[in-house]
Parts: sequence; structure tokens; C-alpha cells
Amino acid sequence: MELEQIKQAIKKVREKKPLIHHLTNLVVTNFTANGTIAYGTSPIMANAPEEVEEMVSVSNGLVINIGTITSEMVEAMILAGKKANQVGVPIILDPVGVGATSYRTNTIFNMLEQFKPTVIRGNTSEMARLAEIPWEIKGVDSVDNGEGDRLAIATKVAKKYHVVAAVTGKEDIVTDGERIALIANGHPLLSEVTGTGCLVTALIGATIAAEEDHFIATVAALTYYGIAAERAAIHAKGPGSFAVQLMDEIHQLDLNEIDQKAKIEWVNIV
Repeated sequence: MELEQIKQAIKKVREKKPLIHHLTNLVVTNFTANGTIAYGTSPIMANAPEEVEEMVSVSNGLVINIGTITSEMVEAMILAGKKANQVGVPIILDPVGVGATSYRTNTIFNMLEQFKPTVIRGNTSEMARLAEIPWEIKGVDSVDNGEGDRLAIATKVAKKYHVVAAVTGKEDIVTDGERIALIANGHPLLSEVTGTGCLVTALIGATIAAEEDHFIATVAALTYYGIAAERAAIHAKGPGSFAVQLMDEIHQLDLNEIDQKAKIEWVNIV
């Protein structure tokens, strides 16, 4: 039943072609826009504080990624987040590098006081900082060999902020505080191309705009992306060709591949 729900969530994206407003980082803007177009959505990449509220009002979803924040970008993100809450537009927040600097950390906690995201997607160290659980941090990247319980991190973030929490890494963990999914799809080459984490955030943002069950939507996007990466790696000679192949697979992946290749463990919370 769950795999059928996942396929239906992706079908909804393809049918509805949601309009998604992205406030994302400068390093990945082009990669993210092309990836979300390949996925079947229409991206808006508008950053000016003077217009973000209008943009959100005509959008189906909002993606906020703090990778290369400036004071002006933070202002735009908070305005957009507040407006999204007012008009019922789902938000995914990617707290890139939270914990790496005091400015970045204070910014995220301020955002979480100003507006409520629907989903928070981060690497282990980022989500651990939000959960206030000790974990190693290396620059703006997470380190997945620290001590701690990744499942506990995901669950605490979900319950503390009343969101769907997605902790991504070699194995992705998704929980809404009541349901848990562990996803093992993906490929090591994803870590060799900048922006692949930001892109999956954007794909989740597109899917929660089309599928009302935001837990299922998040699991669907991560599973689809992981399978697309596995297929892309088959013909890739290295990171450069992998990035191109990944776009193609996101665009053309047959949903029947989900039945055959999804590596999902559904966990019951006791």
C-alpha cells in the first residue's frame, strides 16, 4: 500500500505541475531550477524582499535554503515564510550549515520563531543542532560518523517543531513524530556533486505542494531521487556526467521502478 501511495504522490506532481517559489543559495540556483523542471514543476527564483510576498501568494509551494544567506535574503525569507503561513502554502526549510557560525544558527532559530515550516530537511549535524543533540560539524557540511542516534534526532526535530523531519545521509530518515520511514536508495556520487542535497530539498518542496500527506510526499521524493541517482550512476563516468545523467533520470524515471527498486523500511513507534 505504501509504495502505491508513493507512486501516486509523484503522479500528482506530474499532473498538477505545481508552481514553486525558491529562495535558495547562489551556488545551486541553476542546478535546482533545472532539476525541478525535470521533475515536472515550474520554479520561480525571485529573491527581492519587495516582491516575495506576492510571489508566494501565487505559488503552490515555498523552498527556503539558507546556504548563501545575506541580511537581505534573510529578510526576504522571513517575509515569504510568514506569507506562506497566512495563505496556506507549504514550506520546506533547508538549514544549511546551521551550527557552523553564530549568524547562521541565530538566523535559523529566528526563522523558526517567525514562521512554521511544513518540512525540515537537513544533514545529520544540521538536524542535530536543531534538536540540540551533540554532533560533529565540519564547515557547512554534516559529518555522519559522530556519536548519537540519528533516529532520535529526526524524532525530536519532528516533535519539537511540529514538522515532517527528513535527516538525509547514507540512509535517509523521515518522520512526522508518529510514522517513520528509513530509505536506503541513493549513490555515493551524490556527494561528489555540489547542490544534490539542495536539489532533493527542492523536490520535496514540489511534492508537498502536490500531495497533502506531507510525510508520504517526503518519503516519495527521497525514494524517487535515490532511485534516479542509482540509475544515473550506471552510465556516469564521474561526477560531471553523473550530474547530467541525474537530470535525465529525474525527468524520465518510470514509476514502476519504485516497485522494483525502492529500499524503504517502515518503522512503528512504540
